[in-house]
Amino acid sequence: MASSPAVSVPIIDTHVHLYPQSEVETHQWYAEDNPLAKQHSIQEYRTATGAPGNLQGFVLIEVDRKNDNAKDWTHPLQEIAWLRRIVTGQPNPGEGHTAEDGRDCLGIVPWAPVVLGSAELEKYLAAAEKEAGPETWAKVKGFRYLLQDKPNGTALSDDFIEGLKLLGRKKFVFDLGVDQHKRGRIQLEEAVEMIDRAHEGVDEEDKVVFILNHLCKPDLTIVNVQTDPSYIAWRTAMFTLSKCDRTYMKLSGCFSEMPEFLRLRPAEEILSAILPWLAVVIAAFGPERIMFGSDWPVCTLGIGEEGWKKWRRVVEMTCHMAGLGPEAQTRLWAETAREAYKLDSRPVYKVVDLTRSDE
Repeated sequence: MASSPAVSVPIIDTHVHLYPQSEVETHQWYAEDNPLAKQHSIQEYRTATGAPGNLQGFVLIEVDRKNDNAKDWTHPLQEIAWLRRIVTGQPNPGEGHTAEDGRDCLGIVPWAPVVLGSAELEKYLAAAEKEAGPETWAKVKGFRYLLQDKPNGTALSDDFIEGLKLLGRKKFVFDLGVDQHKRGRIQLEEAVEMIDRAHEGVDEEDKVVFILNHLCKPDLTIVNVQTDPSYIAWRTAMFTLSKCDRTYMKLSGCFSEMPEFLRLRPAEEILSAILPWLAVVIAAFGPERIMFGSDWPVCTLGIGEEGWKKWRRVVEMTCHMAGLGPEAQTRLWAETAREAYKLDSRPVYKVVDLTRSDE
């Protein structure tokens, strides 16, 4: 496989999870033997990325704190307090970030009890804003309530739909996490219906923006994509979801859905194996509605600390295979995220195509 051309573009990492050691046990997924059950803060993230000069910053995504089926907000609000310490530069000792690191946080997507309906969601948003304070709240761009592990039908309840409509009126996005690999095509079918209902009868400017996580977690273990019903259902759903111009897709989270042996292979072999899925996403959404996300530190599972760099390499080669020029790559790596999340402006990073002799 030919190497990708040297195109230098700005990077915004739209899917990063951070948490201090002192709060590890507050997560739903916590177990002592879980390799993620240790501190993952900015210091560790910077080491994992190698701190490239074109990495402009990241969007912090909630990490599924315990919440007793959305009834107990203690730990989700604790997570917001932790993110406030990052943004305002007030770290507790040993938390792995400094007073200057807050500038790297471009946006925040906390948890929210969307499932409880608009009235309870209003109360939570007020509590979250109070916990965050003005400086941190200004960086809250949307919310997430994971559907990948919830009962079928959760996303289609009247309360959930009303909660989504409230987020739209308040100009917050909704990060959508579903899992076709483990839960089947019903998760995709419900996502399509959920988006339709959330936009039904709503003025265009108040329609909530949906940011789809991790390609909707397809089954990347499939070999014969031409005839496999799971792949065909996923492909159909991608084109259906992309018809709504208020949906975006994160190019992220693929390592978790592929065979363990494949994660350890070189990036070139990984690209070759998952190209049928990447090609569909690019064809359906185009670089103007696709954004890069590392899913760090989850991307290190089964791979090690090279996970971030390996995924970056896969995406670089994907851009090359798709024939994306410098401007289209800038959309995928940074500007789509800036648009979808309404991120604050940062100094312009000059796009340079190092293969051209006139640069």
